[in-house]
Amino acid sequence: MSEPRPIDSRFVSRPPVRSRRRRSWIGRIIGLIVLLFLLMLICVPLYAWSRINKVDAMPAGTRPADTPGTTYLLVGSDSRQGLSAAERKKLGTGSAAGQRTDTIMLMHVPKSGPTALISLPRDSYVPIPGHGKNKINAAFSFGGPKLLIQTVEGVTGLRVDDYVEIGFGGFASIIDSVGGVQMCLPKAMKDAKAHINLPKGCQQLDGTTALGYVRARYSDPLGDLGRVQRQRQMIGAVASKAVSPATFLNPFRYYNLSTAGADALTVDKDTGPIDMAHFALGMKAVAGGSGGVTLTVPISNSSLHTTAGLAVKWDTAKALALFNALKEDRTTGLTTK
Repeated sequence: MSEPRPIDSRFVSRPPVRSRRRRSWIGRIIGLIVLLFLLMLICVPLYAWSRINKVDAMPAGTRPADTPGTTYLLVGSDSRQGLSAAERKKLGTGSAAGQRTDTIMLMHVPKSGPTALISLPRDSYVPIPGHGKNKINAAFSFGGPKLLIQTVEGVTGLRVDDYVEIGFGGFASIIDSVGGVQMCLPKAMKDAKAHINLPKGCQQLDGTTALGYVRARYSDPLGDLGRVQRQRQMIGAVASKAVSPATFLNPFRYYNLSTAGADALTVDKDTGPIDMAHFALGMKAVAGGSGGVTLTVPISNSSLHTTAGLAVKWDTAKALALFNALKEDRTTGLTTK
């Protein structure tokens, strides 16, 4: 049997040199685009992190012991510091001096199980170290983050691991940076003090109207308890949009959100980028519904007469049961409300 004759290379069809060069250049361009995209995903957050305001928020002295999981204290400050007269007018914040907390939430991210986001109504009547009993938001006014954390740890028994604060103007900027958020109102909402007049139904809210929506309480039959539910709803909507592919795949939105968030936030000096990444993932879990649970600390009286005015009294037994569950890192089975 004769061996096969070798194929003469002169008769083998080859792609034109120009075609091979074109494919090579296209591959290099695609590779460069992918590299630039990856660099953007890494460099923009690092740049944004350098702009975040950092404070010494953790109190000194005796504190609750470390517990499994991570507990964040999320605070919405009504400080007008840094807002121009035009911005105050646009946002309808008024010109009150000092700083208070319109929003106080604990987010517990367990080692396993659903993330829990718990609202502490700002009018909760609690003991404030060195100031007797008062509404919990007064702690922030009296002594800033340190006294607020000390107060929260004292009444919950939970150790706060990380502190995250956002102000009026920053909140509105974040909403605008993601192109606004959609809210579905079960009924029309008009509140002169919050500067909103919203119709019933689903609608897109920009930063200014979203701020009014989460601040309004005089038009809500549930008062502050209704407001904390709207605040959690809004946080979920923002978190969901912030971590969506539409944000990561849009360089302009990604940059605007990263820088707006950085300029809006104040964190504890020991909180690092990885801590904030876990915070963002926790918010995403809460926004998704299946991976998180949201609730308000159990209430026994929402109109308690006190020397500080009408306040909110917690249901002591149920509240302690809730916080003990969090201390033991048990979030499965918590009632959503």
